[in-house]
Amino acid sequence: MMSGRPKPLPLLSTHSGRDRMTCLYRCANACDHPVPNTSANPYLGDLVRAGLTRRGLVRLGAAGALVLGVGAGSQAGTRPARAAAAPGQAAPHPAGALTFTPVPPNTLDAVIVPHGYDSAVVIRWGDPVLPGAPAFDVHRQSAERQAAQFGYNNDFLAVLPLGRDGRRALLVSNHEYTNEELMFPGFTTQEAMSVEQVRVAMAAHGMSVVELERVGRTGRWRPARGDRLPYNRRITMLASPFRFTGPAAGSPLLRTAEDPAGTTPIGTLNNCSGGVTPWGTVLSGEENFNQYFVGGDQAPEDLKPKLARYGISTTARYPSGSRRWERAQERFDLARHPHEAHRFGWIVEVDPQDPHGRPRKHTAMGRFKHEGANVIVARSGHVVAYMGDDERFDYLYKFVSAKRFVPGNRGHNLTLLESGTLYVAKLSGDSPAAEIDGTGRLPSDGAFDGTGRWIKLASGHRSYVPGMSVVEVLTFTRLAGDAVGATKLDRPEDVQPSLVTGKIYAALTNNTNRGVGSYPGVDEANPRSPNRHGQILEIVEDGGDHTGETFTWSLPIVCGDPEDPSTYFAGYDKRAVSPISCPDNVAFDRTGNLWIATDGNALGSNDGLFATAIEGPERGRLKQFLTVPPGAETCGPFLTGDDRSVFVAVQHPGEISGATVDDPASTWPDGDFAKPAVVVTWRPDGCPIGT
Repeated sequence: MMSGRPKPLPLLSTHSGRDRMTCLYRCANACDHPVPNTSANPYLGDLVRAGLTRRGLVRLGAAGALVLGVGAGSQAGTRPARAAAAPGQAAPHPAGALTFTPVPPNTLDAVIVPHGYDSAVVIRWGDPVLPGAPAFDVHRQSAERQAAQFGYNNDFLAVLPLGRDGRRALLVSNHEYTNEELMFPGFTTQEAMSVEQVRVAMAAHGMSVVELERVGRTGRWRPARGDRLPYNRRITMLASPFRFTGPAAGSPLLRTAEDPAGTTPIGTLNNCSGGVTPWGTVLSGEENFNQYFVGGDQAPEDLKPKLARYGISTTARYPSGSRRWERAQERFDLARHPHEAHRFGWIVEVDPQDPHGRPRKHTAMGRFKHEGANVIVARSGHVVAYMGDDERFDYLYKFVSAKRFVPGNRGHNLTLLESGTLYVAKLSGDSPAAEIDGTGRLPSDGAFDGTGRWIKLASGHRSYVPGMSVVEVLTFTRLAGDAVGATKLDRPEDVQPSLVTGKIYAALTNNTNRGVGSYPGVDEANPRSPNRHGQILEIVEDGGDHTGETFTWSLPIVCGDPEDPSTYFAGYDKRAVSPISCPDNVAFDRTGNLWIATDGNALGSNDGLFATAIEGPERGRLKQFLTVPPGAETCGPFLTGDDRSVFVAVQHPGEISGATVDDPASTWPDGDFAKPAVVVTWRPDGCPIGT
């Protein structure tokens, strides 16, 4: 039972459905600060008004390739046993019908799953990870103890098979950020925290690798038991060494006093979503790293515009929401170490089967506020990774490896993300501008859709952005996207290709600044002003070639209340559709159904996990599969290869303004105070999830 006074409802305003406490700790109140993208590059509405319709953009592209250096790409997958079908070809397996009864919207302090399903907590904040880890005691927490325990605010997670019998697996989880108000009894302010408490928070960031075991023959999983768990691992911000790869490794922009070679960053920061590679490693995206740094006002003048483009304050020593980590480690003071911030914002690759291996940060994949990265193996054998920059009015990217995937050659495949070509997306709509009026009404052709090009930014050691070296393009990728006129989108977050159809799906979470004041107006890819609920973007690479230069796109789902005329669900009867707001992460089951996790539900109910077919007559029939407790977002999700289990990370439960450890807004999962945790859901009858 929830204790104490009633908690206020989440504030909507410019923060969509997130509570202001979440906004403070997750992204340092990004919505209250100016949008970092102040570039004058055209958005889709400008292109349409200029007469660049679907046909016009194709004509522009032929000439634009010479000026902007638009180049080639490639294709691949996270379940390599199944090849992606080319668009227009029959999928290898027909989509399974989603037969579960939808969970209704609610505000219950529990994880709610459909009738006929069970769920259980797998692991929670403070549970032991390393052998000999002490039992969790919120009143006696130390950095040493936390570094041996499961970290805070688990986000992306992956579950990789260990062995051939299906009985063991490795759980890999990100720990995105901390909320000290919900971690430390008696917390008052960040400034009043002890240095040891700061170190606890640093130890609670990072990643965990935990060996799991299946419970009997069910779809339930739990941490493996025993004293010898050689794969278990904690990666933290305190002292875990990483290695830079790619063209920017060792460059002056990555060098610091502690690492004059510029090759060995310490820790990984604000890790959000990620992906799994066909060679069995995990990718993790470093996102809102800007909030951890102070002293930007005293950084070198030539760096200040670059720092500001990444959301780092250059006008105050202690920006609002500063975590004051410089008290524990001086490197977070940019006045003294101005390049330290450049060592975050990358895609991280971790090999969970190598517990002593040094994780890598791949500079060839660019630096921005990565939500994550998901890969598919192209017909040519090259690996293609799709990535979103989670910021209002920022960009969509893809990376194409220079080398080809070789089945069975793990050593070779571990090098695939170290070199290649980086692209940014430019989209154009094909409807008259007058028909995209901000209301969300469909244009006369019956769809929000258009064409696009991938603009080449860098390839190998060559830059394609005038006035920027390849190191500058990769270190300040946002500025490179500005320079070539990439399309400003509404918080492009998780981007994932379907291994059944080869189509790519991106969650555009929301943008309450769209069309407001002097901010960019609506366009066909972002058709509502303001955009509180977000949409799903579908991309089809021309000819099914993931290494190609051109694509078509559409919005199969425009989120919100189905009774709202501004919503759209691929043309499906909206009377049979669940309401959904703020899509964040996406995943696929083995038959090709799309699963969507939400963050910041602006409809007044708890966040959840949803599923829909994306092909056939049931396309667009979105159904809510589960809900998480108040204040929480639904992260992950991850479906096991047999579709018998679905894992979600329940992040920041009870994160509601005014809540504390002593007076919580949620008591999930243990009845005392809220703890982030990983949950698994399964069918007791052993049948696949959803069907």
